[in-house]
Amino acid sequence: VQLQASGGGLVQVGGSLRLSCTASGRTFSRSVMGWFRQAPGKEREFVAAISWEGIATYYTDSVKGRFTISRNNAENTVNLQMNSLKPEDTAVYSCAAEKGSTWYALRGKLHTSSTYDYWGQGTQVTVSS
Repeated sequence: VQLQASGGGLVQVGGSLRLSCTASGRTFSRSVMGWFRQAPGKEREFVAAISWEGIATYYTDSVKGRFTISRNNAENTVNLQMNSLKPEDTAVYSCAAEKGSTWYALRGKLHTSSTYDYWGQGTQVTVSS
């Protein structure tokens, strides 16, 4: 089982990036998926989550209105469109998958790292001012 994040890079303040997470070795079409980030010297931080059918989404307050999470179950991918990027968005971004609980069952703990069972290697996002 492997999750691979890609799409990171260096961008100026106000710019945009689109991250992708591709799953292999197992289908995650029935799994809640999430994005987390970790800046140097800081703890891992929740960014966004999406239900298996893509209907429900949840964001941390600091990215609401700027980031959009989406998924394509046919391609086993989850994306994170990041607009209006700020220097404080600089971090390594990682995708994660929960093994199959319902969105309803995970309410209240979608932002918690321990909720997720599978993790991919991250991709670096650097926003320069």
